[in-house]
Amino acid sequence: MPGPAKRPVILVTGGARSGKSTYAQRLAEGMGGNILFIATAEALDEEMALRVESHRGSRPPGWVTREEPLSPARALEAVPPGTSGVVLDCLTLLSANILLEDPGAQWDSVEAEIIWELEAFLRKIRELGLGAIVVTNEVGMGIVPENSLARAFRDLAGRANQFMASQADYVYLMVAGIPVSVKSPEGRTP
Repeated sequence: MPGPAKRPVILVTGGARSGKSTYAQRLAEGMGGNILFIATAEALDEEMALRVESHRGSRPPGWVTREEPLSPARALEAVPPGTSGVVLDCLTLLSANILLEDPGAQWDSVEAEIIWELEAFLRKIRELGLGAIVVTNEVGMGIVPENSLARAFRDLAGRANQFMASQADYVYLMVAGIPVSVKSPEGRTP
């Protein structure tokens, strides 16, 4: 007897305000069932608190939100019944949170921790048979940052994005609100 159909892992990337979260939400609504939303943002100042509240208000009623700035796999320890998919928003902030958790850490060990967290998240997603949509910012298309911490962040985010893209079934680059397919198995769409 065949096992359950594999649900896709989708990466949605692009610049700031390119429509990533809106597109991810639209994809998640198409998964059917309930959605678990894993938020990595921390409202550390008033402006960020307003952004978090705006995102929160845009989610459909019935979605369960877990705020988990450091370990998306931990947010999957108790998945509500009837959940068909997970949205992780966003990988960029997860990378920043891990980097800033120990500013004195060697950057290669921070990179290893980020990848370890992503591997744990993907293992759990597959174990539970859930679909996943991961939102991330494309941070490497601009100028070279002026300080070492900013350069380390850019490099870590880029490597995390590369890892997630290698693991994803589908990758979309958002350009001015338009999803551009970058990767899909056999040209299919989700």
